[in-house]
Amino acid sequence: MYAWRGYAGTHRLEDNPNRITLSASDHGEVVGTVTLGIDSDVGLLADEIFKDEIDRYRARGGKVCEITKLAFDPKVRSKMALASLFHILFIYGRRIHNCTDVFIEVNPRHRRFYETMLGFTRLGEMRTNPRVDAPAWLLWSSLDHVQEQIERFGGTSNHPGNERSLFPYFFSQKEEEGITRRLMSLG
Repeated sequence: MYAWRGYAGTHRLEDNPNRITLSASDHGEVVGTVTLGIDSDVGLLADEIFKDEIDRYRARGGKVCEITKLAFDPKVRSKMALASLFHILFIYGRRIHNCTDVFIEVNPRHRRFYETMLGFTRLGEMRTNPRVDAPAWLLWSSLDHVQEQIERFGGTSNHPGNERSLFPYFFSQKEEEGITRRLMSLG
């Protein structure tokens, strides 16, 4: 997906204990992938160009994580599949690793999607991401905010009202609790 868009780099998944890559599949075919990076001694990928911005959250005592390498088959238009991937990322980041803040570097043409659909906020100025040789914004969200949205809207996709975000397509609280228990039992 990245090469098709003209982004530079290899985009290979690396063996790293501080990253987890999730995939969504439909009838045995992978239709989407996304990676969650947890802060460590080597930092986050976004530190390469946005360390000054991310360090502000670390300095406040925050435990940071980042979303990277989101790729979804453009033929698949499933809000449920996309929301499920993001909710599992939330569970890993918040429930399993106790993160407080999540960041994502995005191409300018995708910024509004993350702001509208997932409640991210733009930080700083646009910079060039050398890993993909493309412009990037750094977006941030508090995982407290994400949790509030999940508690308010999760599991309501059959009757989302006027809510335009992806949060109604996230799991219900009861489903989240079950998934969290199963994931924690794997560790």
